[in-house]
Amino acid sequence: MSSSHGRHRRRSLRTRLLAPLAGLLAAGGLMAAGTLAAAGTGDQAPQALTPFQEHGRLEVCGTRLCDENGEEVQLRGMSTHGTQWYAHCVTEGSLDALAGDWGADVLRVSTYVQEGGYETDPERFTDIAGRIIDQATERGLYVVVDWHQLSPGDPNHNTERAKRFFRDITARHGHQDNLLYEIANEPNGVGWQAVKSYAEEVIPVVRAGDPDAVVLVGTRAWSSLGVSEGSDEREILADPVDADNIMYTFHFYAASHREPYLETLSRAADSIPVFVTEFGTQDYSGEGANDFATAQRYLDLMAEKKISWINWNFSDDWRSGAVFREGTCSGDRWTGTGVLKEAGVWIRERIG
Repeated sequence: MSSSHGRHRRRSLRTRLLAPLAGLLAAGGLMAAGTLAAAGTGDQAPQALTPFQEHGRLEVCGTRLCDENGEEVQLRGMSTHGTQWYAHCVTEGSLDALAGDWGADVLRVSTYVQEGGYETDPERFTDIAGRIIDQATERGLYVVVDWHQLSPGDPNHNTERAKRFFRDITARHGHQDNLLYEIANEPNGVGWQAVKSYAEEVIPVVRAGDPDAVVLVGTRAWSSLGVSEGSDEREILADPVDADNIMYTFHFYAASHREPYLETLSRAADSIPVFVTEFGTQDYSGEGANDFATAQRYLDLMAEKKISWINWNFSDDWRSGAVFREGTCSGDRWTGTGVLKEAGVWIRERIG
């Protein structure tokens, strides 16, 4: 469980969002269960609570993610693509669609480290991440701040960069209660000890700036809990990260990752807190035909076990895993299914 001192020493973002309602209530305004009454004559349609207004600050309780009332919660949402390529897909209009038309709970903001990303201009990419965090927060969404290290696969290659990034992000946003921090996207080619030692070095940096936030720890073999390199969750159970209020990440691509991965996710979720911070309905490169049947099996399992999930990706990249049709991000239309690829139509129906 997370420490409580942060809640007592600072006014939560949820409190700030709901504070204007106090005046309405004092003046005779109404707040129905699950909705906020519209100001005015009372005959206007009620406005639904945002995800953050409904759940408040999150924390890990046992093997589950829970809201501020201790109730288990399952977040569902989308991940941006790399902001060095597709920051223009994350706009006021597209986030209005994600929050309103799609009914998402969470946005994962992916800051690539290499591949023309953060290492080329740390200040610029921190500013981009901050801008998107602000926009998502304004819409009452939760935000997963994703340190998208990928190649090289050893997260220790980027430890000092990661420390700088999370110091800068928490300096700006650590007072907020809607952020979760994914400290290494997909460790690969290294053993669990390398991943664990990295996590135990970086988590204190996050905690210094945001003491109560949930931290998401990448697992080895491309965040497969080790399956893609011949292991499984037992190596984590035998030697867990020495920190509290953390979850372990799992990624899958339905057309590539079938029975062994499904079985591992199901088994692991009963023993450790798991968050699926990235998945697709295609192959592991986010390309090719969609395997909706296998993907639905995953979604059914995650619903049963209250495993939060985030789909890859909220862009108009040419690959089949990008939800928008090519060219959409150059326009101003975001709602409905006409702007979506097949995978986009499928996932939109399942997020809300």
